[in-house]
Amino acid sequence: MSAAEQQILYERRGAAAWLVLDRPAVLNSLTSAMLIGLRRHLAAAEADPGVRCVVVTGAGRGFCAGVDLGDARGNRESDTRAVLEELRDALLALEASPLPVIAAVNGVACAGGLELLLACDLVIAAEQARIGDAHANFGLIPGGGCSVRLPERIGMARARRLLLTGELLPARTLEEWGLVGEVVPAEELEAAAGRLVALLAAKSPLAAARVKRLMAQGRELPRREALDREIAAVVEHAGSADMAEGLAAFAEKRAPSFTGT
Repeated sequence: MSAAEQQILYERRGAAAWLVLDRPAVLNSLTSAMLIGLRRHLAAAEADPGVRCVVVTGAGRGFCAGVDLGDARGNRESDTRAVLEELRDALLALEASPLPVIAAVNGVACAGGLELLLACDLVIAAEQARIGDAHANFGLIPGGGCSVRLPERIGMARARRLLLTGELLPARTLEEWGLVGEVVPAEELEAAAGRLVALLAAKSPLAAARVKRLMAQGRELPRREALDREIAAVVEHAGSADMAEGLAAFAEKRAPSFTGT
């Protein structure tokens, strides 16, 4: 893995794989190589049977300030296209991962940083974090899915405000808007993420993967077809060891021990 790819650190902490963006001097802005590294680290987490979820966070005072403009600007239109395609593919990989993905937002998250956050399943933020799109502040438009994912998460009116004004808003405001699930003091962010990891790790990884897939299909399919897919998934899941274990644990009044099968 190249030095640039290593600017995303992989840390195994109990049942979680922590992916730490490690360019603090530039607020963890992303390069093509880092995005390739992100996908490789995610694949490593998915291949590890002991990993039950992924946490994405940033080193230093920022979560992520987006794509490194020097990397995106280049000398040709193809340079911009290449880095944006890497961003698209990395965020799609996060979104499609069978593992639950937590964003632990330690500081500013804007532009591609907001787009990274939007590809995660659950979001915890430090009180001082400020979050927004910011492209409009520099005459830019989003290229990593913000125009698609942001309205899904917070509604069209609020998405328009963030996309058109370029404002960075406090984490508490984004909690009220439904983008952030929990806001905690900065010094408690890792502990709060750890508590969420513990909750996720105690659940069936097979059920989590199937629920994620059903929710993704529900956004894309006609309502009747999505509901039919849900029924089919339940029927398939009924033959799993995890469902049998869950029902046995309920009957025996004990905590279940899931294997993901």
